[in-house]
Amino acid sequence: MAPAVKTQALDIIVNVKVKTDELAKAEVTDVLGSAVRHELDLARVRRDEFLKDCRTFEGKYNFSSDEFLTRFESGELDDDADYFSWYAVKRGYDVWERRFQILSGVAL
Repeated sequence: MAPAVKTQALDIIVNVKVKTDELAKAEVTDVLGSAVRHELDLARVRRDEFLKDCRTFEGKYNFSSDEFLTRFESGELDDDADYFSWYAVKRGYDVWERRFQILSGVAL
């Protein structure tokens, strides 16, 4: 389902300003790392849930979610309610997969 991932390095600098002098850089880095890991775990779970639903539709209709999306958006398929559900599930998968890919590349 997921296309081949092309790797590129993006050097993005994020400046973190805290409102107190009492916080050590290591502590701030630890908290931010924990937040990123939490979001990564959430993205993984949500992506996997949407993927499971995509697989269910793929089994039912015997074509991939990518093929479905192409056919649905071109108007080749009818207005079956299942197709609208599948469309929402596929779009949900795409959003969470993208978020997962972004977060999995974060290093602090």
